[in-house]
Amino acid sequence: MPKLNVNGKTIDVKADPDTPLLWALREQVGLTGTKYGCGVGQCGACAVHINGEVQRSCVMPISSLKATDKIMTIEGLSADSSHPVQRAWVTLDVPQCGYCQSGQILTAVALLKSKPKPTNADIDDAMLNICRCGTHQRIRAAIHLAAGNSSASIDGKKI
Repeated sequence: MPKLNVNGKTIDVKADPDTPLLWALREQVGLTGTKYGCGVGQCGACAVHINGEVQRSCVMPISSLKATDKIMTIEGLSADSSHPVQRAWVTLDVPQCGYCQSGQILTAVALLKSKPKPTNADIDDAMLNICRCGTHQRIRAAIHLAAGNSSASIDGKKI
C-alpha cells in the first residue's frame, strides 16, 4: 500500500500504483480542492506542489512518488485562508465560477516563491492554467497585490 506525505501527514493510500495522484487525493484522501479539468496535464486545475514545485497531478501516477515526497494541496496552503495569495484573491474577487482557482492559487504561490516581484511578462509566462471565465486580468492583479507591487491595476485602474 503506497504511503503519501500530504499536507504534512503520512497517509496510506489504497489505490492501484498507476492511479493518478489527482484521483488518490480526491477519492482516497478526501481532499477535493484539487480539481479534474482536462486529464492530460494542460489546464492546471489539478495543480499541487510536490517538494515545493507546482505539478499537474492528473498525469502523475502515485507509483512515481516516494513516501518522502512532500505533497501540498490547496487545503494545506493555509488552514484559515490567510496566505497572502489567498487574501489577494478574496480582496480582488478573482474567481467567477471558482473551479480552476485552487490550481491558479498554487501556481501563483510557486511563481512568487521563485520571483517575489514578478513582472506582467513573468506572470504571463508562469500562469499557464486555463480559466474559462476569463479572470486572467484579475489573477495578474492579485499576484501583483500579493507581491506588494504598488503599481498593480485591473483594466488600467490602480488597485
